[in-house]
Amino acid sequence: MPVPDQTIKSLLLQVQKPARYRGNEWNAWHKDHAAAEVKMVLAFPDLYEVGMSNHGLKILYESVNSRPNLLMERVFAPGTDMEALLRAHGLPLFALESGKPLNEFDLLGFSLQYELSFSNVINMLDLSGVPLYADHRSESDPLIIGGGPCAFNPEPLAPFFDFFVLGESEECLPDLLNGLKELKQEDLDRKELLLRLSEWQGVYVPSLYRPVYRQDKLVNLEKIETRAPDIIKKRLVKKLDSSPYPVSPVVPYVQTIHDRAVVELFRGCKRGCRFCQASYIFRPVRFRSREKIVEAARKQISLTGYEELSLSSLSSTDYPDLDNLIDELDRALAGEQVKCNLPSLRLDSYSIKLAERLHRGKRSNLTFAPEAATERLRRVIKKDITEEEIFSALGDALNAGWQGFKLYFMIGLPSERMEDVEAIVDLCSRIRAFSRNQSSTKVDLSVSVSTFVPKSHTPFQWEPQISMSEITGRQEVIQQGFKKMPGINLSWHDAETSFLEAVFARGDRRLAPVLEKAFKLGCRFDGWSEQFFMPLWEQAFQEASINPEDYAQHRFAYEDLLPWDHLDCGVKREIFVREHRKAFEDDKPVQGVTE
Repeated sequence: MPVPDQTIKSLLLQVQKPARYRGNEWNAWHKDHAAAEVKMVLAFPDLYEVGMSNHGLKILYESVNSRPNLLMERVFAPGTDMEALLRAHGLPLFALESGKPLNEFDLLGFSLQYELSFSNVINMLDLSGVPLYADHRSESDPLIIGGGPCAFNPEPLAPFFDFFVLGESEECLPDLLNGLKELKQEDLDRKELLLRLSEWQGVYVPSLYRPVYRQDKLVNLEKIETRAPDIIKKRLVKKLDSSPYPVSPVVPYVQTIHDRAVVELFRGCKRGCRFCQASYIFRPVRFRSREKIVEAARKQISLTGYEELSLSSLSSTDYPDLDNLIDELDRALAGEQVKCNLPSLRLDSYSIKLAERLHRGKRSNLTFAPEAATERLRRVIKKDITEEEIFSALGDALNAGWQGFKLYFMIGLPSERMEDVEAIVDLCSRIRAFSRNQSSTKVDLSVSVSTFVPKSHTPFQWEPQISMSEITGRQEVIQQGFKKMPGINLSWHDAETSFLEAVFARGDRRLAPVLEKAFKLGCRFDGWSEQFFMPLWEQAFQEASINPEDYAQHRFAYEDLLPWDHLDCGVKREIFVREHRKAFEDDKPVQGVTE
């Protein structure tokens, strides 16, 4: 039975942001549960404001609900105030649109975007009344599924999930739900149902495999059922133009992280930065036609009322004939007062000219990501930007009237030396001096420094993360250097959260008890600094007899079995090995180019 509307209203009077939980936004779908043949709730394990900014959620929500016989509703991680109320009143976590408890749906699907949301996944399962572990569930419990980038190594979560969908789901998920309807008509038990689902490309059923460890090392992944596939290949949308795309996305009533219309220009990235998982798991590069982009933009603006349009991709300036596309968008949206932006710009003069054209005289901040401050290290990570290009682009931006810049750097990259760390301070010092010489007005400079986290399915998947003491030591070097440059806003990622992210990014199933213990100790919203508390995680690791450094700081050999080797992202292992070796062949000192 749904949670009574009066009860929900009573709860909403006591929470900080009640609009997070109403489900009555513009363009929300409200479908008849009695008429739906398969009912699914899509769960995002973070706050509403974060989840409603996720473009993949919008794609799946509309692609499923556009099928008359299918139903999809939404749920987000409740804020700590709402969780406390639900637990105090003995109420289950409920779907936004209908108020029905999550355990009354056929499927509960989690969007897995970030390792530090894993504790929220466990908490949401517990709040839903669904048994945490897949092998504890009955025939009447919903199937728990997961997808998204973290599904390319879901092993720490594997014991909690019935299956994962690897790769792109907007075409396969509606078909999978219809296939599930047909399988249920055969009156299969849960075990046989999952075995049949494993025959679908991209479907990974963890219970069909048993990891084998020897001397604390993963040595094999045994198939429990001979019909289970040896390798699970990702799902791929071959033609973006013919795939489902949201034209009437839900319009939130509260400010979200990214509150605007979005049209995806293309999927994938030809750059292939060696640390970037997205660059590999979304291969190959596939472009959406100009006609489809313009049509989607026009419909979204008409059906949402947004005044900002984001042209999204991993590297937007790589879209062919981008100038003509912008011309067509200008004509299609004439009179709408819509501002277009490109969220991913390269550090080159062409990007500056594009930004100048799109902003139409309005100058906000420009964001660039050199990642490393020396050309040697940029070559190692395959970030093909020279120092000459950095200063040339900066000069063009200053001449065009920009007065604010944000620069992203990374520490702990493979082969990094202390001079690479010190070079961040030096480069920013020279950028500040260059900006002051070029501009008659004050220039705002912000610098963000994150820590390298080795990810699966990248050329650096074999590399360790540096120790936490090394992270904090390098952060201290940078902080001390910036004290001599007042006026620059410096921020950095917390060493402990970066460490925890690396643990779970490289983890296996032995981490599942750690997640359960951390949840029971009170871990929630670990990606939010004000909620993160490392001593609880240390206690969880200790109680599970797990040394987290064995995951984050372990260097794999090429012959080692990796926890994710049975999951195929579409890029051959030989390519990762070749790129890994080439990174260190490129590790040669060069003479830097100055302004």
